[in-house]
Amino acid sequence: MNVEEIIKTSKKIPLEPRTLIHMELVHNKINEIMYGALKPFEVSLQQFNVLRILRGQQGKPANLSTLNDRMVTKMSNTTRLVDKLLSKGFVNRTVCPSNRRKVEIVITDSGLKALRQMDESLEDAHKVIYQNFKKEDLEQLNYLLDKF
Repeated sequence: MNVEEIIKTSKKIPLEPRTLIHMELVHNKINEIMYGALKPFEVSLQQFNVLRILRGQQGKPANLSTLNDRMVTKMSNTTRLVDKLLSKGFVNRTVCPSNRRKVEIVITDSGLKALRQMDESLEDAHKVIYQNFKKEDLEQLNYLLDKF
């Protein structure tokens, strides 16, 4: 199905806006598949991203600034994301003893366990997303996206 059919227009869309519309449609479809994979865990893609960052810290605490810097989707509500993960028992938050204005966040064992399950679910979702692509297609797509 082409872009014009998806957005139900009979007009041929010029190349540049067609490209942007197409990218937005693909972005939305990818998010739909990935959110579906995470739905059983009741976490958003952003919360999942925070958990992955914390796992990558290998037990060392991260602060809100570190999380914000490393997020795939930059956002100003990192505190709210951490609060939601805290309420699920996936992270712990403490005040830094040497700088009381700094908050330190670590992933819990429960968060690590849930994250492993999320990884499995997302691996299946990724297979759906990549099903129509060969390795060469993905390499070319990445080459083109790197131009941004």
